[in-house]
Amino acid sequence: MSRNSRSPRPSRCTAHTPAGRPRSEETFVTGILTSPEDFELARPWRLADAADWDSYLLDTAVLLADARRTYGAVQARMFHPEDFVDFCLLHRLDPAEPAARDRYLVNPPLQTQLLPYQGEDLSGDFVPRLVRARESGLTLRHIELLLDNGDPAEDVAPRVRRAHQRGSELFRRMLVGAGFGAYRFLCAVEAPGGRLEAEARILHWEDGVVRVNDEDLDLVCAVLCAGLYRELPGAALMHGSQGSAGACGEYRQVAWAWQSDGLGYAPAAVRLDDVAAEPGFSLGSVC
Repeated sequence: MSRNSRSPRPSRCTAHTPAGRPRSEETFVTGILTSPEDFELARPWRLADAADWDSYLLDTAVLLADARRTYGAVQARMFHPEDFVDFCLLHRLDPAEPAARDRYLVNPPLQTQLLPYQGEDLSGDFVPRLVRARESGLTLRHIELLLDNGDPAEDVAPRVRRAHQRGSELFRRMLVGAGFGAYRFLCAVEAPGGRLEAEARILHWEDGVVRVNDEDLDLVCAVLCAGLYRELPGAALMHGSQGSAGACGEYRQVAWAWQSDGLGYAPAAVRLDDVAAEPGFSLGSVC
């Protein structure tokens, strides 16, 4: 995280391409505080010059806009104060030192929390996505541990690929069966070490195009994959508004659900995240 909100510059918190390549191919990486509470917690570390939360958001928006003009790509992740303190304790770093936050931001196990910044409104869309990306990154790390059987003599990659393909195909059938509309998809798997959860907002247009954030899609497929690979019980639920403008503006509220015994998903009445759903359509009937 750079304290200079007006002129982004290379630093240890910026990941570079090898020397000799054009500057435009460099990637600028930064961390963003995502709440007024986190901003106050981070004050002692002098991460920003802003006097308050609103000023911090404005300065950060300027920093990102300048970085997009200067670098080939811009990436950001949530700067989580508690995670940062734990990281500094683990590596015996001083939180007030710039090198400490630089190492925290580019820590390899946390790369799944990085999101590309492409000019989105910071507080309206991007900051909430950063929060979800951190939660998703932690879930993905949990999934990695579940998929690693710890036996170096066994190549689990083929079985993991098959489970991922099955999970992706199940999700595709749920989307196709739902038809046009705006939906929220939820899934949960009861795993050793805690429940795995994923969520995605979906827009399914009349022309067949489906809009869903890449990071949400990846997490949904990973959770379904882990459940099928480890044969863990789970559930999936889709609810929202079904219909399209092409159907004379006719919409109806729907909520469908499926349950898994670890081997596959079948229609069932389910409640997830305080949403109750009736048994969904048969996934075997969807092409």
